[in-house]
Amino acid sequence: MRREEARMAEAPLRLVQFTKSFYFGGTEVQVVELLRGLPSSYRVQVSVLDAVGPLMEPIRKMGITPEEFSLKGSLASPNTPRQVLRMARWLKQERVELVHVHDFYATMLAVPAAKLAGCKVIVGRLDLAHWHGKARRKLLQGLTRMADHVVGNAEAIRRMLIQEEGIAPEKISVIPNGLDLARFDQRMREGLQAPLPDTHGEPVVVHVANMNHPVKRQEDLLQALATVRRQGKALHAFLVGDGPRRPELVRLAESLGLADRVHFLRHRADVPAIYAQADFGVLCSSAEGMSNAVMEGMAARLPMVVTDVGGNPELVADGERGLVVPPMKPEALAGAFLTLLEDRERGRQMGAEARAFVERELSLTRLVRRHDELYRRVTRGG
Repeated sequence: MRREEARMAEAPLRLVQFTKSFYFGGTEVQVVELLRGLPSSYRVQVSVLDAVGPLMEPIRKMGITPEEFSLKGSLASPNTPRQVLRMARWLKQERVELVHVHDFYATMLAVPAAKLAGCKVIVGRLDLAHWHGKARRKLLQGLTRMADHVVGNAEAIRRMLIQEEGIAPEKISVIPNGLDLARFDQRMREGLQAPLPDTHGEPVVVHVANMNHPVKRQEDLLQALATVRRQGKALHAFLVGDGPRRPELVRLAESLGLADRVHFLRHRADVPAIYAQADFGVLCSSAEGMSNAVMEGMAARLPMVVTDVGGNPELVADGERGLVVPPMKPEALAGAFLTLLEDRERGRQMGAEARAFVERELSLTRLVRRHDELYRRVTRGG
């Protein structure tokens, strides 16, 4: 190896992590975990479209000041190409070797900027593109093809990229999300930050998801709870999350006669402690990538009831670590709830298997190691 090559092999890898913002969300949490876990052999910087959100605090505590490239409105505005050029200049100035971009809007800037700057770019594809219309999905497909590599967090995403978008299989890596179990367990031990509704010792199911988009299908959960009640079984639901759909969901719960059984907790920072108060968890989306909410429920030793979409069945495995039901079928959801209510010991066994799976397959150490290996292979062939 020539002296210059040897020096480069030993030099810190100059990496940029790029996402939209740092509000609480599965993607943002995973970026923070990566930043915490990557070894000192990296010189890591962060760029964002908007330097806002509660997760900015841990970023700054790491000594990182994100570089902001604000879109300031529509992607079609003249500001977008200006930000692409500005980012390309910044990447060259900082001698960045690799950009890992995690968000649709950030991808619109990161891929062309990286190509102009002559550095590598990895595009994270962390959902089934169910949020986007045809035009946006076509644009995302084109930029994904331009990238040097693509990372998905579930096999379902890999299949979609190959079958629907024509991405070469060798260009795709699947790296499941990771969970810092030590921190999760500590948050669980710290307990609740605010009281929970009194359920009088009756069973509880927990649902953690935003209320921004119908894809989360909280209405199916409410319909299932109404069926369970008609069957004469007591079951309360804690819905953690908020968004513009909450008022209509509250009205639906009231119309179904569930006002005393369905509890809207809004945003909570003590989700591990809430899971600890539950008998099982649920995620009934019509589309998903790899859900952090499901992972956290499993880490809390809960059997999870999930819909057969995206990465859900990869996490749960029907009958092993929880129950998998068809999407948008409230009657199937109710049947799974009744199964767990009638066989509590089976639920405890599935919850124990779920925790063991998280410990074995979804550790933060594994997440960081696999990204480290990928980053070095893409940039330096190592």
